[in-house]
Amino acid sequence: MTSLRWVAAAKWEQRAYSSSCIAVYSTRLIARAALCAFLGLAVAGCAGLFEPSHPDPAARLPALEKRIFALVVETRRKTDPKAHALALDPELADVARKRSAEMAKTNSFAGNGDPHVAASLLMAADAKFQGLIGENVAAQHYTPGQDIDVDAFARRFAESWAASKPHLENLSFADYDRSGVGAAVNADTIYVAQVFTTDLGMGAKTEQATPDVQTVPSPQQGKDKTKDTALRGAIVPGQPAQ
Repeated sequence: MTSLRWVAAAKWEQRAYSSSCIAVYSTRLIARAALCAFLGLAVAGCAGLFEPSHPDPAARLPALEKRIFALVVETRRKTDPKAHALALDPELADVARKRSAEMAKTNSFAGNGDPHVAASLLMAADAKFQGLIGENVAAQHYTPGQDIDVDAFARRFAESWAASKPHLENLSFADYDRSGVGAAVNADTIYVAQVFTTDLGMGAKTEQATPDVQTVPSPQQGKDKTKDTALRGAIVPGQPAQ
């Protein structure tokens, strides 16, 4: 009897141990699975946290416009310290934005055959304006999916204009006293237009239903032309900077 009890007891202990082992193993398995799931979520969360965020390029355009204006003012001051200070004009900025939006839409510097698009836009906005209008335009590619370095892009635009004689003449013409910058994006290209104006103290402005825009090869020639003929507006076409 003693022997049988011992065997039975031994079996129970063995069963108890085995059950205990299974319980411990199951607990460890569940804990390990939970830990793996947690680590997986943590890794995924960190990947999202540290993944670089690339905002829509259009969100960078207002900062780009301001930076280009500041750099052009700096270049203008270095080129001709006696030039009039440029005032940032909201109306001209609107004209420049419409001009750049048109370039982005058509993927071209041309304005549907109109050699003085900016002047026409200004005339439509201010029928009484009478004076000189100059325009510089340029385009610059960027890599989609990558952020835009506003300062670097602005410098390339300003430097490309400074390296071109017609564009430099435009931005440094001493009589210009108002300006506006507009930028637009299409696909992998950013288009920029800067408009300059001065009324040259031409006195009273009369209402005109149809803009009378005369194109001249340089702002100085446009200024000289006002001495002989009443000038409604003028634009310097130049070759677009690439």
